Amino acid sequence: MVLVVVRDKQVFFRGYGETAPGSNQFPTQTSILRLCSLSKIFATDLLIKLAGDKLVRLDDPLQKFAPPKVKVPARPAHPITLADLATHTSGLPREVGRAPKGTPHFTFPDYDYRWHWLPKQLLKTVPGTAALYSNVAYDLLGDALEKAAHMPYAKLLAERTTEPLGMSETGFTPNAAQCQRLLLGAHDQGPCTDTQSSAGSAGVYSTAVDMAVWLKYLLGTGTPAIPAQNPAAQGVYILPETLAKESGLDHAGTPTGIGLGWMHLLPPTDPSHIVEKTGGGAGFLTYIALNQANHTGIFIAATDGAIETHLNVFREANNLLLAIDGLPPIPPDPPKPAPRPARKKIAKRKSAATA
Repeated sequence: MVLVVVRDKQVFFRGYGETAPGSNQFPTQTSILRLCSLSKIFATDLLIKLAGDKLVRLDDPLQKFAPPKVKVPARPAHPITLADLATHTSGLPREVGRAPKGTPHFTFPDYDYRWHWLPKQLLKTVPGTAALYSNVAYDLLGDALEKAAHMPYAKLLAERTTEPLGMSETGFTPNAAQCQRLLLGAHDQGPCTDTQSSAGSAGVYSTAVDMAVWLKYLLGTGTPAIPAQNPAAQGVYILPETLAKESGLDHAGTPTGIGLGWMHLLPPTDPSHIVEKTGGGAGFLTYIALNQANHTGIFIAATDGAIETHLNVFREANNLLLAIDGLPPIPPDPPKPAPRPARKKIAKRKSAATA
């Protein structure tokens, strides 16, 4: 496991366990990590930047960025917008389906596959009315940003984010030397390879060094060379109680607000308010949580082990973050009511008169 904590301008790093089973080497600040779904908050950072440049609007329909002759599914008067994609309210499913056997992680679906798949879909809900966590929605968001900027997504991320911040080892195409530094878990997770096909949803590689810079950017505590992120990127865009339903957004706690990739825990006026993003896949579990009131952020990346602990790392990270700031832990979610037992149908006896 790799742990990074940033508080104001202070940075704490610690590596735990092994870089690979049997290596007897601790992870270092330059170990290569898969960020998994933390890639989504890089995509929404770009979304806000392009919106600031008037290249996109949050209410732009996805259809505007579709390939020629591709019809994006919609409900009457409710097209899928970029904001719907970013808040998991597009009505699209979590995935396009199961990847073919042997496909490297985060290389499926590619651009052609998902845009061929999309017109055949019937939306599960009216866009904007229900939240269902969706990876394919973020792949499509990445495609839209790429088209709006007239450049490949990897180049867009480099020019607008990683290069200006000096995050030199954050990207999608690790070289051979970097792949040698990739943390490995207890199970074979396939090759270290180019992941541009899932650039918007899950494909980013990085290191603890770069993630410390990213935390400073998110918190606005860096040097003049590390500017603060536009607050609009971390804002609340949807209140969960306004939705018909939500699914897949509560791994780190019940959200009180849904943002552009981010989830909010507790009201913004609460000193323990946290903005967070979870991730997982390809043998990794990843997490970022921010307590803006105290300018403190935490990043964790852990590989899978041989023993299942059933520990909710996300919630424990929240409590660690708050403990650093001298705040009480987030109260546990109330138990969910037990499902009501189904009523047994009792067959009515026919009377002798009608038998």
